[in-house]
Amino acid sequence: MEQYEVQRLKINFKTLEHFENFREYGSQELSMKEDLEENIVENDSESPFYGVYFGDKLVARMSLYRIDKQFDRYFDPPQDYLELWKLEVLPGFQGKGIGNALVDFAKTQGLPVKTNARQRSDDFWAKQGFESVHYDPERDRGENPYVWFPEGVREQK
Repeated sequence: MEQYEVQRLKINFKTLEHFENFREYGSQELSMKEDLEENIVENDSESPFYGVYFGDKLVARMSLYRIDKQFDRYFDPPQDYLELWKLEVLPGFQGKGIGNALVDFAKTQGLPVKTNARQRSDDFWAKQGFESVHYDPERDRGENPYVWFPEGVREQK
């Protein structure tokens, strides 16, 4: 299995150009262009965007946001956690372990991880060791949350 290097993406117009490739092929709900444009304006040096390059082509990306424990309604004990958004691997690069590399990178940050399964991706998240949580209409608002529990962490009841 080939090893893929996950990199924190710089917030600049070159990255924005790379994201346009995803929007062209990718699903509208996964588009990160607006997120990136907002961050360029704010000139946020700590980019929440991560990706994998094949040569100089960005072939996979995700957002990873750290959520403060005061907002934790998923994990017991309550704690800071990561919210993984908009993971996408371009067609032609899927099925090569690149998505796994992005998820594994998130897991190595030492915090629980929450995501929303989109576009019939439930099987992918289950293979990554994520679990569907009990649906709470007030908390989840139509989302389909999946979580990954590090050792010693369980679902908040």
